[in-house]
Amino acid sequence: MHVGSAIAQTLQEHGVSHAFVVPGESYLALLDGLYDSAITPIICRHEGGAAYMADAYGKATGTPGVVMTTRGPGAANAKIGVYAAWQDAVPLVMFVGLIPQADRYRESFQEFDPNMWFDDITKGVFVVDDPQRASGIVSNAFFLAQSGRPGPVVVGLPEDVLTEEFTGQIAPPITVSGGAVSDEDLDVIAEQLARAQRPLILEGGQGWTPDACAALQHFAETHQIPVVNDTRSSDRISFDSPAYAGWLGTARSDDTAELLNNADLLITIGGVLWDKPTDNFSLRQDYDATNIVITPDTTLRGHSGAVTRHIIASPEVFAQSLERLEQRLTAPDAGAAASAGDSSSTWFTTARAIQEDFSRIPAPGDRFDEPDGTADFYDVMAELTARLPDDAIATFGAGNHCFWPQRFFPTRQYPSMIANRLGSMGYSLPAGIAAKLAFPDRFTVVFTGDGEFMMNGNELITAVRYDTPLLIVLLDNAQYGTIRAHQEKHYPDRVVGTQLENPDFCVMAEACGAWGRRVDNSDEIPAVLDEAIAQVEGGRVALVHVVVAQDQAAPRGSKQA
Repeated sequence: MHVGSAIAQTLQEHGVSHAFVVPGESYLALLDGLYDSAITPIICRHEGGAAYMADAYGKATGTPGVVMTTRGPGAANAKIGVYAAWQDAVPLVMFVGLIPQADRYRESFQEFDPNMWFDDITKGVFVVDDPQRASGIVSNAFFLAQSGRPGPVVVGLPEDVLTEEFTGQIAPPITVSGGAVSDEDLDVIAEQLARAQRPLILEGGQGWTPDACAALQHFAETHQIPVVNDTRSSDRISFDSPAYAGWLGTARSDDTAELLNNADLLITIGGVLWDKPTDNFSLRQDYDATNIVITPDTTLRGHSGAVTRHIIASPEVFAQSLERLEQRLTAPDAGAAASAGDSSSTWFTTARAIQEDFSRIPAPGDRFDEPDGTADFYDVMAELTARLPDDAIATFGAGNHCFWPQRFFPTRQYPSMIANRLGSMGYSLPAGIAAKLAFPDRFTVVFTGDGEFMMNGNELITAVRYDTPLLIVLLDNAQYGTIRAHQEKHYPDRVVGTQLENPDFCVMAEACGAWGRRVDNSDEIPAVLDEAIAQVEGGRVALVHVVVAQDQAAPRGSKQA
């Protein structure tokens, strides 16, 4: 067995089912190892798209997404996906082929130093220099990617080492601890809840499961605690739950942001108070505030503001402790907690009313004035959401077009929002492919813009090739809408560098074997969506190209990035 085969066997031992690959001569032995494995290589058309797929797969499954790329140019192209996983705390392992050991430090063809390139945006960089340690290094990489605050890990594979004989053992997975919640921790939470008149839960980060989300939702509804979500994390609680109070950060409402400032107790689960939910560190920065932070990250990386108590536990582990917390809150001597719950009912219903109002699609008379040759995207969202199954998944990346699914897409089952907090464009379509591979039986909608789609639209052929039927809804306003909005705010009436000339997206779709239709009139929307959904349910990728006016880049009332 050569080292490449040993690594492939180790990946299989760690439960890897898909690897997102752009092949290269530097790691041919690893590709050869995949030949005899049960792992399906998803051959992508650009390393950036492959790395985004690995990131989205990690988000969707909670297990490390795997991307494989070659040295130099390949690693450079994939770096954006690694950086996205770093900022979003997503488990990901990237395998990158390297030049032979004897060629190092000679400015050899495609030579680069993986430590210098990736050290500050990964949890670790390993280079397999000893053939017999290869399997153990892979196992350690998977452990590191999942432990504590999850994140990406890079494994460098010198070309000559991969072809050497492997005589060692295949390393098994290392059990990852999700932390623990002590009795003292639960006593503190129960005591603070007993005192609180305006408690609030903020959910975010990674490490969630459907059971954990359901347990948190039940707890919040029972005790009338509003729940807000971090940016791009709205699927931790059902869109329809009476406890769901919206989200913070990009595209949020001003009234939801006020909840964060007005809460007399904030319990943050999975995430932290970083700059997006705090509006660039302007909300809830009072060090007298009562904040309980529950996260497996011992460093509290990115957190701002007060920390009353830090509980080192994953969302899943914390959710498993809720029954013990419930016992404290319902004990005979817990009258104060019951009293506080009664007095907070107005807070609870008001928070829910804010979200219900914000997520309601306005009547036609309260919308934009649509010029001829354009459609109303409010109608797209109204007609689309009425047709979706309850377990539908939305994916989106960066741009003002993301405001529409963030605000109106009904997330009812975890995971159902696979999105990018980093703000890097080109994520939406690769994420949709990964989500469909992870959950082949769930209807998946890719929301993208004309600017974003062109950054990784080449992966459309990947979606077709691997039978991942997606509905792609493409908002075309012929501009980089987010930057145009900032431009108008800071330099009014001086538009430059943000306008686009677009191709015929439907012709692109059809050239790749997908179905495509253009919509430039709102009257066409119901029929086109019916046909598009039928195409997807019949196993095809479908693209709906929606032409909108430039001033309809985002729904009204949403906070800009």
